[in-house]
Amino acid sequence: MGMVLLKRMAALLSDLRLAIVLLLLIALASAVGTGIPQGDPPSSYIDAYADTPWLGLLNGEQVLQLQLDHVYSSGWFLALLAWLGLALILCSWRRQWPALMAARRWIDYRTTRQLSKLAIAESQPCPDPSQGLTQLETVLRASGWEVQRKPQRLAARRGAIGRVGPLLVHTGLVLLMIGAAWGALAGNRLERFLAPGRSLDLLDRDGTSQLTITLDRFAIDRDPAGRTEQFRSALKLQGPNQSLDAEISVNHPLRHRGITIYQADWSLATISLQIGRSPVLELPLQTYPELGDQVWGLVLPTRPDGTEPVFLSLESEQGPATVFDADGQQLARLRPGGSAAEVKGLPMRVDAVLPASGLLLKRDPGVPLVYLGFAVLLMGGGLSLVATRQLWAIATDGTLSVGGLCNRNLAAFATELPQLLQQGVTNQQG
Repeated sequence: MGMVLLKRMAALLSDLRLAIVLLLLIALASAVGTGIPQGDPPSSYIDAYADTPWLGLLNGEQVLQLQLDHVYSSGWFLALLAWLGLALILCSWRRQWPALMAARRWIDYRTTRQLSKLAIAESQPCPDPSQGLTQLETVLRASGWEVQRKPQRLAARRGAIGRVGPLLVHTGLVLLMIGAAWGALAGNRLERFLAPGRSLDLLDRDGTSQLTITLDRFAIDRDPAGRTEQFRSALKLQGPNQSLDAEISVNHPLRHRGITIYQADWSLATISLQIGRSPVLELPLQTYPELGDQVWGLVLPTRPDGTEPVFLSLESEQGPATVFDADGQQLARLRPGGSAAEVKGLPMRVDAVLPASGLLLKRDPGVPLVYLGFAVLLMGGGLSLVATRQLWAIATDGTLSVGGLCNRNLAAFATELPQLLQQGVTNQQG
């Protein structure tokens, strides 16, 4: 009873319709993961979908409860991958492997009646069937067929390697899913803004520095209208017994010892100011999302007791820095490196604005498996296009009979088989 139940479960899990449903669910989940930002702080989802629910259905709390903020590492998504992987393995075990073994096994048909039941069957009169069989064998071998000859009959096959294709396709898909799951569970992601001259230490589990990343230079390329075209970072990587200088830019990451470093964003780090006769002060800037997507600034008191503050805002490292009073009235516009302007009775000058590079560091141990899975998948897809053909021939009194099977493009084989038979008979007559 237990074996029967297991066989029924295996048949259900390896059903093609179930695999298609699982693929559709995984595709739908991937679309959801594309539509909803992944890996942001929980509060951002609550704020983003408080007034306008996602698709009009889910608020921030529901998005978090359904794990839609981290779809690809969620338990239900990994369960779908595991279910599909199990279905593919069972399908390969129950169908593709037996089909491959059957294609490699020689089948011996002894009577013309057996041949007549095949998908394609032909017979032609032949003065010397035995010699005709020998000539057919020669023709087949010259065309790349494997031939097994026996008295008064032969079996031949070509393209048996095509049966390996579906098995490799399933194997490639399983490797892809294992690599994706491994990367989601064991991978790391880190986003940091670095100003030139600053460093970032990557530590191992023991707290020892594994790699130090230093930003030597950061540059922003702009068009004549001031719009950002590209931004690039010159990095120095130092680790135990190693040192590497490299440049990264948008769409041109750096891969180093399992870590991929992307040029993800940019920001403004500090502003250098001179107020009155003071030395040049380097002050940190912060973002103000309520004022715009790319607005940085700082609040600066103009009196020793901290009163009469002004607000400096910038939108790029080129400036200008716009100065506002507490009532929102514009007081001055200061160009970096330009001359000073009077603000609340004090001369104020912007010496420079220092931009920061936004780096995204990703470690994905599943990438080699994903690449291997793609390679195996492509190889299997190519081999699946190879048609597997089988042919049998029997020599009887005054007749040469042939029959054949083909798993793909049967019409072409139905045209080829009579031609092969005709060549054997014609050569024998000649």
